[in-house]
Amino acid sequence: MTLPSSAAPADLKAPRRAVVRYQGDSDPEPLVGVLEAGQLHPMKGIRSIADLLSRTGDEIARLIEAAAESGSVDGDPVLLPPLDGRGELWCSGVTYQRSKDGRMEESAEATVYDKVYAAERPELFAKSPAWRLIADGEPVGIRSDSGHDVPEPELALVCNAFGEIVGYAVCNDMSSRSIEGENPVYIPQAKVFAGGCSVSSGFVPAADVADPSNLRIRMRVVREGQEVFADETSTAQLARPLAELVRYLFHPLDFPDGVMLATGTGIVPELDFALADGDLIEIEIDQVGRLRNTVRVGKEPFRALSHGNRPSHAGIAARS
Repeated sequence: MTLPSSAAPADLKAPRRAVVRYQGDSDPEPLVGVLEAGQLHPMKGIRSIADLLSRTGDEIARLIEAAAESGSVDGDPVLLPPLDGRGELWCSGVTYQRSKDGRMEESAEATVYDKVYAAERPELFAKSPAWRLIADGEPVGIRSDSGHDVPEPELALVCNAFGEIVGYAVCNDMSSRSIEGENPVYIPQAKVFAGGCSVSSGFVPAADVADPSNLRIRMRVVREGQEVFADETSTAQLARPLAELVRYLFHPLDFPDGVMLATGTGIVPELDFALADGDLIEIEIDQVGRLRNTVRVGKEPFRALSHGNRPSHAGIAARS
């Protein structure tokens, strides 16, 4: 079969290929493949992303290269979040100057963010298990009891069980500014909720990104056909090396099925902006890909996930 490629704007470089998790027309379980030039090639002998990420970086690289020699997938497969099994997605906080400033603006305890930005130890927190993750084209959520919510576009590192960075993905770390701003102790409630984290439907092999510390990140929000927010940043503005974040994450924990680590956001809207039901969020990262999700309120749109099903894709086409 032929799948549409993730075309990037003229001034952003599209990824050459991506490792994807997909559900085929006749497959009882999701499979793993490599999407390249619109063709999806199955990764022979790999049962899951967890299976793939349990292997060394060198072996993963060989398996990715070998997939190009296999035939293409027929039918109309559905692309899924590129994490499964015991995989987890973690996030880094206050890693950009703009993030520090934005948190200090909203918070009743502003000095907390100033201190963590300059501290030796980074802020890291568990965001989502694999089964809760939202894919490209699916809805993302905001809490019904929040009232002031924003998307946070981030470069995500895909790490294997050995703590090696084997790929990169696009992540949207949805956040309640009102809940976190009330008290930093409420961060878990401001960050962890139904539909609160989306990732691109695949990750780009690490070898395909020459310099992950210098990638443009762009985000826009479209409401009823009109752009209501747009901004961009670069991973060159990160205050911490990527390897340092991974080292702190793996020091006290094992991730036998791999982990994704979002590296923080450098785009924080002004306080007069808040997401609304039906907003379309578009995030693009140079050489890594694109992520598009429509906002839904509350946990009801995401109940399907707890039954092993996917939330509805409805709404993207109408608002794009």
